[in-house]
Amino acid sequence: MGSQKIFRRSGILFVVSAPSGTGKTTLCDNLRKTPDFIFSISCTTRSPRPGELHGEDYYFLTVEEFLAKARRGEFLEYAQVHGHYYGTPKEPVLQALDEGTDVLLDIDVQGADQIRSLEDPKIREALVDVFIMPPTLEELERRLRKRGTENDEEIRLRLHRAGQEMKRWRDFKYTILSGSVEEDLQKFRAIMKAERYLSRRLRLEEY
Repeated sequence: MGSQKIFRRSGILFVVSAPSGTGKTTLCDNLRKTPDFIFSISCTTRSPRPGELHGEDYYFLTVEEFLAKARRGEFLEYAQVHGHYYGTPKEPVLQALDEGTDVLLDIDVQGADQIRSLEDPKIREALVDVFIMPPTLEELERRLRKRGTENDEEIRLRLHRAGQEMKRWRDFKYTILSGSVEEDLQKFRAIMKAERYLSRRLRLEEY
């Protein structure tokens, strides 16, 4: 009996960025319930917020531990944001893409810039970057105050940064105009479906 052929798809690297408070984390938390892709867990030097768990929400590291990993080239991207370091471990992402598994990254605009500039052909081929655009700065301020995790000065800094980041929406392949949680989820799932059906992501293999 001769060999048969089957279609296999390469993994997609979904990068989701948005100003703080836009609803990116809520969106990604809902997407994590989908079983057919991996949610990349970032490393950070900030302290855990109430309810956050090490190894589930973030890998919480000391500054010394984080910088040692950075020197060894263990991050796909990393940045310092609001006085804290954040980074994406490289090896789990590349392994998942090789296996044909989609990966979801929840990172800031600065981190998305770094990934977009990488020369690695596997990353460049897999990358799908999505920007979540807040409706207005006024609505963003309302969401930040409702969250209740920052003081007035921190909110002022986040709003200033958000205004700068919102100008960068054209750098991303897709932009979602944020509405309700369910609307954002539906829009993102539409992007996921379209990207998964791209012909260039399929390869015909013998088995």
